[in-house]
Amino acid sequence: MRRLLQNTNGQILFVSQIVTRHVGSSSTSGDAVHRTQKEPRKPHQQATNTISREDKFGAKYCMGLVEKYDYENYLSTLLLPKELRPSAFALRAFNVEVSRSVGAQVTEPQIAKMRLKFWYDSIDKCFETDASKSYVKDQPVLRELKRTVGSSKLNKLYLRRMVTARERPPNQAFETMRDLEDYADQTCASLLHLLVQLSGVQDMQVDHAASHLGKAQGITMLLRAIPHAGRQQAVSVPLEVLVRHGVSQERILRSDREDKGVEECIFEVASLANTHLKLTRQLLPQMPRLVRKIFLPAVATDGYLERLRRAHFLLTHPSCVKRDSLLPARLFWKTIFNKY
Repeated sequence: MRRLLQNTNGQILFVSQIVTRHVGSSSTSGDAVHRTQKEPRKPHQQATNTISREDKFGAKYCMGLVEKYDYENYLSTLLLPKELRPSAFALRAFNVEVSRSVGAQVTEPQIAKMRLKFWYDSIDKCFETDASKSYVKDQPVLRELKRTVGSSKLNKLYLRRMVTARERPPNQAFETMRDLEDYADQTCASLLHLLVQLSGVQDMQVDHAASHLGKAQGITMLLRAIPHAGRQQAVSVPLEVLVRHGVSQERILRSDREDKGVEECIFEVASLANTHLKLTRQLLPQMPRLVRKIFLPAVATDGYLERLRRAHFLLTHPSCVKRDSLLPARLFWKTIFNKY
């Protein structure tokens, strides 16, 4: 007679029980049952399974975080090679956490500073050789970031720039276009430099293209955030542009369709982003195939700038506010032809 037995891993075992009337055969049946029993799991096997479960949870957590708060870059990261994807999601999840830390900076600036201080100090913790006794292993994003740092040679400076750039007060306006470019370079371009370092490519032209693309993406993101800005926040249009066209920040926030001054201001800032994007694409023939996939966020940046142009630079136009439904198809199309 066969009996079904379910072990701790959910596997089904068939255990044979031999029932006999002979006394001498009872020991034989006992040996048969003993041979079918599973040996107790060793301690190092239990630790290995625990670590693998933690790694899987951390990777899924980072993917979910990027998908929720940075959907366009989430789609671009999915098209990276499989071996780079977990590390790329860890870096983007870290960027999401840092940017979310300044969400309460308008009403509670001290809390925002404490959050940024936490992420800044955590960078050094991730670069330590032994972080088993620190809080890194308890935070999924930091745990994945430490694994990424341990497997790749990343520059700590870029991670720090991503944090220190967010220390800028939200009510402090950009004075010049150069200040706007510097902020975009410290946030978006730093992340692109880290992704290039993951690929192992070391080339001056690649770094040059990453810097231009980061500036284009950062300036575009600042423009997209203007319709969602509060009255206590400064708009992302530099003061020199506002003075040149005689436009106030209140008019930028109001975003009147008939206001030609506002249209000229947005056009000037968007043109700067488009200039950096064109410079990035001019370097396309010199980019390795792997780097072209890393630069796929250029597709979303170009799509928004084109929609903004068709809307006559009206930031509150429905086509500029809603999600681009054709972005997945355009990303896949660019991937097929090795372009960005």
